[in-house]
Amino acid sequence: MREHSTLKTHAALFDGMSQTLGLDLQEKAIAGHLQFDEISEAVLRCSRCAHPDQCSARLAPGGAGFEAAPDYCRNRDLLAYLQEEPA
Repeated sequence: MREHSTLKTHAALFDGMSQTLGLDLQEKAIAGHLQFDEISEAVLRCSRCAHPDQCSARLAPGGAGFEAAPDYCRNRDLLAYLQEEPA
């Protein structure tokens, strides 16, 4: 059950990071810039991150948010790519 909870937490973190960067993952997938299995892989990469508490704090209501994915983000390259692609 812990594994399910961990994946759910990191799915929310990845989605929250995407949203704070102005990305709509569903829109990106429909436009062909992101495959649905890439979202699953991104969540798995996120689950191996050593800094989820830092992201959680910044993505929480009233948190600072992000202008770009932090250096430690395992999905930094993917998120940067998606920011460059038009919807």
